[in-house]
Amino acid sequence: MNRTRTRTPTMSRAARRVLAAGALAAAAAWSGPSPSAQANIDCTPHEDDRLCIVSGRITADTTFTADSLWLLDGAVFVEEPARLTIEAGTEVFGRSSTNGTLIIARGAQILANGTADAPIVMTSDQKIGDRARGDWGGLIINGRAPLNVPGGEAEGEGDTGVYGGTDPDDDSGHLYYVRVEFAGSEFSPDNELNGIAFQGVGRGTEVDHVMVKFNKDDGLEFFGGTVEVKHVICFAIADDSIDWTDGWQGKAQFLIAQQIGDDADNGFESDNNGDNNNLTPRSDPTLYNVTLLGDPYDFPGEESDIGMLLREGTAATIRNFIISGFKEAAVDIDHSATFDQVTAGELTLQSGIIYGNCLVDGCDRQFKPDSDDAQATKPTKDIVEESSDVHFIDPEIGEPSHLCAFCPYDLVSPTRNFAPRDLSPAISGMVRPAVPPNDGFFEVANFIGAVGPAGSGQENWFEGWTDFSHN
Repeated sequence: MNRTRTRTPTMSRAARRVLAAGALAAAAAWSGPSPSAQANIDCTPHEDDRLCIVSGRITADTTFTADSLWLLDGAVFVEEPARLTIEAGTEVFGRSSTNGTLIIARGAQILANGTADAPIVMTSDQKIGDRARGDWGGLIINGRAPLNVPGGEAEGEGDTGVYGGTDPDDDSGHLYYVRVEFAGSEFSPDNELNGIAFQGVGRGTEVDHVMVKFNKDDGLEFFGGTVEVKHVICFAIADDSIDWTDGWQGKAQFLIAQQIGDDADNGFESDNNGDNNNLTPRSDPTLYNVTLLGDPYDFPGEESDIGMLLREGTAATIRNFIISGFKEAAVDIDHSATFDQVTAGELTLQSGIIYGNCLVDGCDRQFKPDSDDAQATKPTKDIVEESSDVHFIDPEIGEPSHLCAFCPYDLVSPTRNFAPRDLSPAISGMVRPAVPPNDGFFEVANFIGAVGPAGSGQENWFEGWTDFSHN
């Protein structure tokens, strides 16, 4: 953790002891969220702090204030038409013994008002040093935006609520400067929750400056919807850093994903629909300024570990990207419906840097061979190499002592610096960046990757509100 740059709201030692020691009464073991009929918020003074235990269903407007510590006891649902406001600097804890989870139902809203100086932190109730992936559930947001599943509605994983509808402009609130840490508890054998799940969330929802770290399942997953996100970091995720499926048609800019060597899967896992690859609305997001960093060493077992896995009929527009340090391959395109999107010009990669992937056991390829995919109509390697302005050179980001895309993660001093060096091809013009659309969402970004050079306005957005410590 870069302690000179990162500010984390401080929990008192007394309150931390209360949470860590399990002095609070524990509820029964959880097998999927089973909230009580109504919300119960029990606040108790404790020395210099106030501890508020929250359970059940929130049915009226409620505020989590920064002067209290908030403990989610089991699945806490915010129900329509309630709004949950969370003040800047607020700490929210998921009780590990009951798989505490925060779930925003369709028609409800979360108004998370963090700032760069006072982010909102949602984390494990375990003491520092004992926290781990899967300690609690995570944040689930359900909306009424379109999906491509039959009937247009679905039930969230782990009984996290119904989502989907017909309103692409649906508004589930906003997330500003929010961190979600050590989440992803198991709801059935080998099935865990995502750090943040956007389930049918509409573009009326605003998401800017969010971080998910050490999640046991995916970092962010988009189940359909049209939500747009900006300034996102997924760090040390055990499954896919960013996943989309079931017709996500949103936008994203300034995305960082970095794996560490103990466990991980793909940077992007990108699907349309697994049951019918051609269902509509088709997954077709637009993404600019992406940095995906793997760690090809020390992965146990047979991790997939691909920078971008594009499959099951997804379309996408991906521009200004860096992919480096993935164990198996930089890019893999699977399934005939996905190759059809390539042929139609609906799945395109442009203006990117690919470097240092597949370094284990002497292999030197950047792409997974398509010999095991009978549906491949053209090698992934040829598709990417024929794309406009994709180069195979060192992106030269970070400082060698702090960040090497394919160096083992330093658990002792995990400093992160994702900025391009002075002579980096990401900013020198060697790789010509694509111009983002002038549509009110995308910002001017004349560089490759998620972080810009000094003076760009995007050179240090990942500093100050983030925390890369491992426990």
